[in-house]
Amino acid sequence: MKILLLSDTFSEHTEKWALGLANSGIEVGLFSFNKANYEWHNHKNITVYFEPSKKIDADNFLTKVSYIKYVGVLKKIIKQFKPDILHAHYATSYGLIGALSGFKPFILSVWGSDVYNFPKKSKLHKKLFQYNLKKANVILSTSNVMKDEIKLYTKKEIIVTPFGVNTEVFKPQIIENKPKDEFYIGTIKPIEEKYGIIYIIEAAEILIKKYPLKNIKFYLIGPGNNLSFYENIINDKNLTNSFIITGRIPFSEVQYYHNLLDVFLNVSIDDSESFGVAVVEAMACEKSIIVTDVKGLLEVVDNGKYAKVIPKQNTTELVNAIEYYLNSNTANQQGKLAREHVLKNYSWQSNLEQMINIYKNILSN
Repeated sequence: MKILLLSDTFSEHTEKWALGLANSGIEVGLFSFNKANYEWHNHKNITVYFEPSKKIDADNFLTKVSYIKYVGVLKKIIKQFKPDILHAHYATSYGLIGALSGFKPFILSVWGSDVYNFPKKSKLHKKLFQYNLKKANVILSTSNVMKDEIKLYTKKEIIVTPFGVNTEVFKPQIIENKPKDEFYIGTIKPIEEKYGIIYIIEAAEILIKKYPLKNIKFYLIGPGNNLSFYENIINDKNLTNSFIITGRIPFSEVQYYHNLLDVFLNVSIDDSESFGVAVVEAMACEKSIIVTDVKGLLEVVDNGKYAKVIPKQNTTELVNAIEYYLNSNTANQQGKLAREHVLKNYSWQSNLEQMINIYKNILSN
């Protein structure tokens, strides 16, 4: 089987899907408007056909249409690679050129902001989004809440394909070199506004002043287009010694940082976060977790059963939630229950098998 993925090679989600499929014996072609920052796709079953040296980005409707000029490039790649299936990950940019290529069967995976934000910008945006959905043979969503959102724009069936984790990799582990007197709090997300980074910094300022005898460290783990903006805020608040900012890390190191942290934060301020894969990773590692009341995150933690839930954009509630874990002397039974939930619902191998079965079904039909 040969699958041509239209997806961002800079994204760890693309990395995970492509490697998962390739390790299952599927030939994978990649077409990306961005460039991976390390050679994760060096695999005998993966071929990168298009990956620019500089990110190709289109934010508004008029520049979004500029993607059309790459349809010809895609058609040449299709002719060369001869895929069985064209699978676009993200319904607007990659979905648009996939739809315009005319290739069938065409699968469209919706990721989040492409359904929560894009079609609400204007009538033209909405029509473009609906056009891409119309051209897809199969539409996939990572969560039930996003499935409901997609239903506002199409009457087609939508299949939920959770983005699980490898529970043999993401599991509780003791970090040998971690100082016993230090308490680590952090997030493993892009360091961007929508992930509530400013509230983490504000909470850190309050907690470090309130607990001067506790050795608290805050980790910001992930890429960001404006890291210097947050570094300057941290510096202005005299918090430099209390923050570790790693930048982008290889996916192979993510499980290490989950196990390093005592408390994992996913304090998104935007409902476009339709599925909290980083939260699932933390749950698999039996960590203490704090999330905001974003619908996609609530679905993952079963409305607070496996994490503390706080309102969006609320520094005070974030401080209170962190204090609960900071001052708790009891074992994290919630974390053990969370891992059991992941094993039952978000096993990566099961999710990968589901995707492959979708491919097989669409070809057989």
